[in-house]
Amino acid sequence: MDPRFNAETALTQAKPKMLLREALGLALRAYRADKSVTLRELAEQARVSPGYLSELERGRKEVSSELLASVCHALNASVADVLIEAASIMTMPSVNDELANTTPAAAE
Repeated sequence: MDPRFNAETALTQAKPKMLLREALGLALRAYRADKSVTLRELAEQARVSPGYLSELERGRKEVSSELLASVCHALNASVADVLIEAASIMTMPSVNDELANTTPAAAE
């Protein structure tokens, strides 16, 4: 058995899983960047302080459903679309880990 495999497995298992608030923050930031809207502009449209919105985007604060709806509305995005994006962000690390630990078909 490859000794690196055990170390890599241990590191993979030791990594904390991404929290929903972190994934939502990344999704909101991606939507904002896609719309070319500044943090200040979005904060004004969503009626929230730029500092608080920044905390949301960095995954430091939990977002209420009302505030999420307000931010999504300001981005012309549905809450469902943002949640789906956040879910896909949360699954990416596990997919990448699985691919990293899988032997390529050509090597089998």
